Amino acid sequence: MHLKDLYASRPVTASLEFFPPRTPETLAKFVANLPAFKALHPPFCSLTMGAGGSGTADVTVALVIRLRKEFGLEAMCHFTCIGKSRNEVARLLDALEGGGVENIIALRGDAPKGETEWRPHPEGFKYSIELVREAKARGGFSVAVAGFPETHPEAASPDADLDYLKQKVEAGADAVITQFFFDNADFLKFRDRAVAAGIRVPIVAGILPIRTAGWVRKFAPLCKARVPVDLEAKLALVEKDDEACRAMGIEYATAQCRGLVAAGVKAFHFYSLNDPVPVTAIFRSLGFGA
Repeated sequence: MHLKDLYASRPVTASLEFFPPRTPETLAKFVANLPAFKALHPPFCSLTMGAGGSGTADVTVALVIRLRKEFGLEAMCHFTCIGKSRNEVARLLDALEGGGVENIIALRGDAPKGETEWRPHPEGFKYSIELVREAKARGGFSVAVAGFPETHPEAASPDADLDYLKQKVEAGADAVITQFFFDNADFLKFRDRAVAAGIRVPIVAGILPIRTAGWVRKFAPLCKARVPVDLEAKLALVEKDDEACRAMGIEYATAQCRGLVAAGVKAFHFYSLNDPVPVTAIFRSLGFGA
């Protein structure tokens, strides 16, 4: 089912994001957790594609197809430009089509680990909008793109960032899925600016349940996500107790979602980190997936 239909089919849409397991052991654990994820009745789940070139991409594509065919989950593929020629992009899109995958999230992608500067493949795409056009030209894909409530770190300005987002939507994107954020005001301001700019597709709030204080303090800056003062105060209380921090993270994300629903937000995308426990608690508290 295409994204536009998925978002139209429920009053509140709450999807899940996974990352590909890297070892046989983590793959076995991931597969064992799939029934718990499936019990949440997500309209779709997405699987990330790293910056490791075609090998990483093939792993993602194969697992996305397996999630659909073997486990009965509506699965979609994060599709990055990094490390791929145009011919490689075409080959991977062929594989997804052949596996019955109808949706992708079109992303430029980040520089590979150890590299500070993003460089396009010499025979590949430089910008995600090119990938949007390539996928839409095939006729069978629905495409989501990324949005940044706190502005993409490489954008010249918030207005320039929003203008580029509008161009991606005009190129055929059916939804905008945002980077995670911890201050609802950032998302709501971004949503209102997008709507005022004429963006009419669903703008999906990216939600990340916090795992540990040390982890989020390291991970959030990598994604240019701000930790607000009130959240930092909560982290300080639980920074030496990982279980308490995990519980606080569930509580904080649940409160975020309640506030967003009250503000009229109808679409959420949860960065699950392959752990069903936090998202299950959040879904149950909010009545998502019922």
